[in-house]
Amino acid sequence: MHEYTSTVRIWELSCPGLREEIGRARRWTHDILSDSPCADDAALIVTELGTNALLHSASGNGTGVVRIHLRRTVDSVAVSVRDSGGRQSIPHTEEPDEDEIHGRGLGLVAALADHLEVRGDSTHGYTVTAELRQETPAEHPHPDEHFPAQTHAP
Repeated sequence: MHEYTSTVRIWELSCPGLREEIGRARRWTHDILSDSPCADDAALIVTELGTNALLHSASGNGTGVVRIHLRRTVDSVAVSVRDSGGRQSIPHTEEPDEDEIHGRGLGLVAALADHLEVRGDSTHGYTVTAELRQETPAEHPHPDEHFPAQTHAP
């Protein structure tokens, strides 16, 4: 019998609200999902959402926490990041001017994710969840199917 009998696997990490912890959370995410085609995107999502939690909520006030939750099934990976509350507004995508250096993170996450959800409130904290669909080997065509063999007439 396999050690894991469930098709759903869940990991959680709580990090102190320090900028250097975001790098640790990114590496943790990438290590857990190292055999998934979603590993790089999930690590980037953790970086963006974790940074947003530090910048826009009480998570970054010195005593706050960022909580990361990974949920993996056979066909998807869900990355959730929860802040410590205290935000002045609900997390949302923006369209900043091209000269602005901030404001693109959640838009990037939305572009990478197949589904994006925001839950919670400013008192108890917001949880932003990005779901990524994993291709199974049967769904991933053989490279030759993309580029049929070319025949040359003599």
